[in-house]
Amino acid sequence: MTHHQQVLKLNSNGKSLCRFTNKVQDVVAQSGVQTGLCTIFVRHTSASLLIQENADPDVLRDLENFFADLVPENRRYLHSTEGPDDMPAHIRSALTHTSEHIPIDRGKLVLGTWQGIYLWEHRARGHGREVVVHVSGD
Repeated sequence: MTHHQQVLKLNSNGKSLCRFTNKVQDVVAQSGVQTGLCTIFVRHTSASLLIQENADPDVLRDLENFFADLVPENRRYLHSTEGPDDMPAHIRSALTHTSEHIPIDRGKLVLGTWQGIYLWEHRARGHGREVVVHVSGD
């Protein structure tokens, strides 16, 4: 069994969903694994990962609007030392995923036609984020 691991450095543009499916697929291709599993993990507590619609941007906007209503920034949180957007970002991250697992077949990620992999930045301003990609298989 082969194991291959790489850290992707992504820059967010503030609160948004940033698709990086192709970068993950590039890591899978570099690994040489034909059949296996790709695990991705974001190394931050105020951003998350999401597999979601990759064709209609309205889906992403609706998700962002829903979470803005669900976890408002204007609420009085105890944790506020890093700004008013930090605690809501932690809550949004807790409600979503910090890792995803995607099967690999014939050297390709087995995603559905309309699925893409996204980094979901929950903070108001952009940040440098690290995503660990671990590929295992034969």
